[in-house]
Amino acid sequence: MARHEVDVVVVGGGGMGSAAAWRLAGHGADVVLLERFEPGHVRGASHGASRIFRVSYGEPVYIRLAQEAHGLWRELEAESGTPLLTITGSVDHGRTPDLDVLADAVAAAGVPGEWLAAEEATERWPGLRYDGKVFFHPASGRLHADHAVTALQHRAAALGADVRHRTPVLSITVRGDDAVDVVTEDDAYRAKRVVVAAGAWTKKLLGGLVPLPPLRVTQEQPAHFAPRRDTDEWPSFVHHFDDSGVYGLATPGEGVKVGFHGTGPVVDPDDRDFTAEPRQLLMLREYARLWLPGVDPTAFTPISCTYTTTPTSDFVLDRVGPVVVAAGFSGHGFKFVPAVGRVLADLALTGERPDARFALTR
Repeated sequence: MARHEVDVVVVGGGGMGSAAAWRLAGHGADVVLLERFEPGHVRGASHGASRIFRVSYGEPVYIRLAQEAHGLWRELEAESGTPLLTITGSVDHGRTPDLDVLADAVAAAGVPGEWLAAEEATERWPGLRYDGKVFFHPASGRLHADHAVTALQHRAAALGADVRHRTPVLSITVRGDDAVDVVTEDDAYRAKRVVVAAGAWTKKLLGGLVPLPPLRVTQEQPAHFAPRRDTDEWPSFVHHFDDSGVYGLATPGEGVKVGFHGTGPVVDPDDRDFTAEPRQLLMLREYARLWLPGVDPTAFTPISCTYTTTPTSDFVLDRVGPVVVAAGFSGHGFKFVPAVGRVLADLALTGERPDARFALTR
C-alpha cells in the first residue's frame, strides 16, 4: 500500500466535493479528490443535464449564498470555457403564505421580482397552469449539472489537485487536531484535513466519528415529459402545496423535467433498484395532466437520483477537529455548489464557519 502526505483529502467527487477541491487548489493547498465511482456516474445526486438556479428564498442566508454562487458560476464558466448557467426566469405559484414570505425576503435583499396575475403568466408561458397569483423572478434559470462537475474537476486538476475516480474510501481515522488518515484499497493518506462531501454515503463514512444530525436518504423519481410544442418557452417553476410541492424546468434535448420534492422511498444508496415506484409515477403523470398543458403526460422518461436531507432541510457545513462535513444538500443544493466549495475551503484552511444554522449541533 502506497503512503502519501497531503494537506487536504476531499472525499466525494459530486458537485460539492469537486467545488471544494477547486477552491482549495486555488489557494495553493496540496489536495487529492477521491471519488468512488467513474466519471459521469448516475448513482448520486449530481448527475444529469439540468438543475434549477434561483436566488429567490425565504431566508436571507440562502439568498446571500445564491448571490455569491451566481458570481462564482460565471467565474467557473470563464475559467473553463464551458457554458453552465442559462437564465430563463422562474415562477412560484400556489400556497399564498409561502409566496408572501419569499417575496418579502427577495424584496428586502434587493433581488428583482414581481407579482403576476395568473392570466398574465398564462399568456407568457402557456405550458403551465397556475394556482392563484404568481411570483416571477427574472434572474433565475438552470444549470447543467454534468458539465458543472466536469468543469470543476478539470479546473481543480489544472490548479494542481489530484483527482482520482474509482477509488472508494475504506476508512477515516482521526489522529489529532491536524492529522487524519484516509485509507483506500491501494493508498493511505495522512492529511491535515479531510473534507467529506459524500452525499448519501455520509453516515456510512462518518457515523460515530462526528455528531451527525439525522440524514434521510431517499430515491427521488422525477421524469422528463415531452413538450407538445418545441417553440414554447419554459421558466423554471415551483408549485407550493401541502407539505411538499412540485418543481420543474426545461432540459434541452430531453424534455421538461418535473418532480415531487422529497417524497421518494427511503433507500440504502448501495442497494437501489433505480426504478420509479409505480404509484408515485402515476401521481406525477396525473399532476402533469392537470397542471402542465404544455407536455404530453403519456410521453415521459423516468429519472432516478438520491436526496440526502436533514430534518430542517438546512445544509450541514461544519468542522470537528480535522474533519470538515458537507451534507444534507439534496433537493435544493446544487445551485449553491461553488459558494459551498468556498465555505468548505475556508473551514479546512482557516476554520472560518458560516451561518450557525449550518452547524452540526444547531
